[in-house]
Amino acid sequence: MALWLVRGGKLGEHEDRFFTTERIYLTWDNLGTTELEKAKDYPGIRAMAAKLMEGDSPSRIGNTAGQWWAFTLGMQAGDIFVLPRKNKGMIAIGEIAGPATFDPCADLAYWHSRPVKWLVKDVPRTAFDKDLLFSFGAIMTICEIKRNDAEKRVREFLAHGAVGNAPKPAKAGTEADELNSQVDMEEMARDQIAKTIIAKFKGHGMAQLVEAVLLAQGYYTHTSPPGPDKGVDILAAPGPLGFGSPRLCVQVKSSDGPVDSPTLSQLIGTMQTFQADHGLLVSWGGFKQSVYQQLASQFFRVRLWDREALINEILRNYDKLDADIRAELPLKQIWTLALAESSE
Repeated sequence: MALWLVRGGKLGEHEDRFFTTERIYLTWDNLGTTELEKAKDYPGIRAMAAKLMEGDSPSRIGNTAGQWWAFTLGMQAGDIFVLPRKNKGMIAIGEIAGPATFDPCADLAYWHSRPVKWLVKDVPRTAFDKDLLFSFGAIMTICEIKRNDAEKRVREFLAHGAVGNAPKPAKAGTEADELNSQVDMEEMARDQIAKTIIAKFKGHGMAQLVEAVLLAQGYYTHTSPPGPDKGVDILAAPGPLGFGSPRLCVQVKSSDGPVDSPTLSQLIGTMQTFQADHGLLVSWGGFKQSVYQQLASQFFRVRLWDREALINEILRNYDKLDADIRAELPLKQIWTLALAESSE
């Protein structure tokens, strides 16, 4: 059995299809061949890649062929895989349920697919240790994750809700291991920021952090004290005394689990009680699908911030945040070389 990394597009644009169809796809736009599933080994797949990628460097061809091989021949029924959800701050975990198949009636990016069984779709990234997140951050679209007993530890999480300790560092690996170890540094940095936020701003502190962001955006705020909040954590409005519009009613949830539609319904009711124009629901653990379904009818009144959205707002307004907040969350902007993504 093995553990694989699978991505749903550079921007996560294929993830919804992965979930709704219970399939994963080899989403290369240039993969215009019907022969892939007929290949018997890596050399055969590399020959197809070389033909389709004529003019590309041998290393790029080999990298692409390796990922196609992993999808069509490497994965086996019963293997598990992780899918980092690009814009959700979550990890989905699934199990390979069958062989790769070809559907010529589908759009080009969905010609080649595998049936899967989704085991969990919304595990917070903070549930995993740093070494596993490092592996999950590989720039490859598809690759096997072998280091530090990754498969065993992910299966332990599935069975018991906890990840086992990492073993001692292994010796230097193969060239393929080194390639897979190239990571999305931005993603890793955001993981570190997220761990610091949840460590220092859990519970009522999260409401204080959201309040700091709203203050930086020019709102005048009132925050409920710790304890029962009667459905509202923050009231906010623009203007020197907060008498302007729009008037916001904000509810903040710092738990790891996603919130469901009753929480959104509660916010909508609270908006009426406080005569708010708009509502903002902040959930560190994200939202269940029922919330997104209900949100459509409230599009002009309510907005949602999950972990990623909150981090985006913190980064966007960081220089304007209160000095005490910046002291608790010390950040600096750096420039780093952008690695070419090994993907579709």
